Amino acid sequence: MRALQFTEYGPPGVLHIAEVPPPHAGPGEVRVAVRASGVSPGETYIRAGTLRDVVPVTFPWRTGFDAAGVVDEVGDGVTGVRVGDEVFGMTSPAVRGANADFAVLTAWARRPARWSWAEADGAAGSVETATRVLDRLGAGAGHTLLVQGAAGAVGTVAVQLAVARGAAVVGTASERNHGFLRTLGATPTTYGTGLAERVRALAPAGVDAVFDCAGGALPDLVAIAGGPGRVVTIAPDFTAADLGVHVSHGAPAEESGEALGARADPVAVHGLALAVTLAEAGRLRVPVAAEFPLTEAAGAHELSETRHARGKIVLVH
Repeated sequence: MRALQFTEYGPPGVLHIAEVPPPHAGPGEVRVAVRASGVSPGETYIRAGTLRDVVPVTFPWRTGFDAAGVVDEVGDGVTGVRVGDEVFGMTSPAVRGANADFAVLTAWARRPARWSWAEADGAAGSVETATRVLDRLGAGAGHTLLVQGAAGAVGTVAVQLAVARGAAVVGTASERNHGFLRTLGATPTTYGTGLAERVRALAPAGVDAVFDCAGGALPDLVAIAGGPGRVVTIAPDFTAADLGVHVSHGAPAEESGEALGARADPVAVHGLALAVTLAEAGRLRVPVAAEFPLTEAAGAHELSETRHARGKIVLVH
């Protein structure tokens, strides 16, 4: 089968397609014939070598954490799914390898009829990450949440999941995305200098928690929240530990833990089933920023590195 990998750190051009043996579903797993798989900012950092002291890489390194496809192999002990079912889900964070013709999923849910293959793929990693952070923040009814970087792949989903929980959401994004954020249920504002004053004007009673999807502004976010314990970031910001801000990640502890200043949080796979329910009720959209063929993965990584994509970047197979 074809699989996307790299054998050295570097720019997007180090990515290449290799012919490798297909994986097989083990106990508690399913294998899918992949129709779409995702590109995440975290993997661009890994490929570039930015996280080489945080996430150890054994070359060749196969990329991709989430995928959507048709089940073609069911592992021992798996119930409720059969060959031919259409699902979306995630690989083991220690294995990855979803950017391939076949991928083994350790968590999955049925693909909602409302979602295209690209939308279904875009959901898995974003839903899990957003659910994990919202759970940790305890965001719910009566709360006001600030989402920093609300127009990105995780931010757009986090806004909708927080709104579904009954929270009021203020989201930062460039002005061109403000109308879009309003359609998701957020009150938009711009990021950068003067953020605290703008947020105060929109939420005079203050915010209860901050979900940082973008990085680079933690001191301001801590001040807005009233303390580091009310801020969680998913950005690889190495100032977080010094500020007392929790970095949420699902990577195995032996991969990153102490280097990021925090041990891995429990993976929030329960969010996938809720996402299906919300999608079928028309309450959860998965914005797709762009679709690239698997063979043009370098272009997908280049777009991701601009950090200006609105929604998820997807590879179609």
